[in-house]
Amino acid sequence: MLIPSIDLLGGRIVQLVQGETPKLAFDDFDYWIERFSKYPLVQLIDLDAAKRQGENRSLIETICKRLPCQVGGGLRTAEDGKTLLDAGAKRVIYGSSLFGGQTENELKRKHKLIRLEFAEELKKTLGEDALCFSVDTKNGRVAVRGWKDSVDLTPEEAITWLEDSCAAFLYTHVDTEGTMQGFPIDVAAILRSTTAKQLIVAGGIKEKAEVDALHAMGVDAVAGMAVYSGTMDA
Repeated sequence: MLIPSIDLLGGRIVQLVQGETPKLAFDDFDYWIERFSKYPLVQLIDLDAAKRQGENRSLIETICKRLPCQVGGGLRTAEDGKTLLDAGAKRVIYGSSLFGGQTENELKRKHKLIRLEFAEELKKTLGEDALCFSVDTKNGRVAVRGWKDSVDLTPEEAITWLEDSCAAFLYTHVDTEGTMQGFPIDVAAILRSTTAKQLIVAGGIKEKAEVDALHAMGVDAVAGMAVYSGTMDA
């Protein structure tokens, strides 16, 4: 399944290269909402909230009224997720807030790098079906806080620990995000063998053939740059 993405930054729809360099920006929300209205799920990310430099809450509420969205970006508490669900989100995405571990002793114990009690709190408060956990990687390690920092965990380790607390995992390969260089299919195969939950991947997807190959593996695909640049129909 193809899941189109809407990334919000400064009140506009944007596409960034590797989460940093702006490449495309749009203000015509009605056009893209209409384009994406045929999809059973759209990914909506508040990049300002993820980068801790503001938020686009009113835009998110407006879009959620018109499209079935899973929404993420800067969610830190169960209340944050509840607010978005109440605003019409079908599912909420938690990422950086699932990971911690600051002391030397904690860093030596990998399970301390994952906030398992928080994950269980989210499951209890919001319900497993409402939760998608984001496990993004940069140079092979889990990337957090707007992909500026990293945690000494592989995505396979993170997914294994979090498996029982959510309905889906979102994996973004930051190294190829926004580049349209292709998603590493071998990585998707490894992650698919790691979890029985819905697996959604993103990062560099450039053509429908990739989406089809991932679908054949039981993996859903998020596409952004390829859709907005017109190289992939949506």
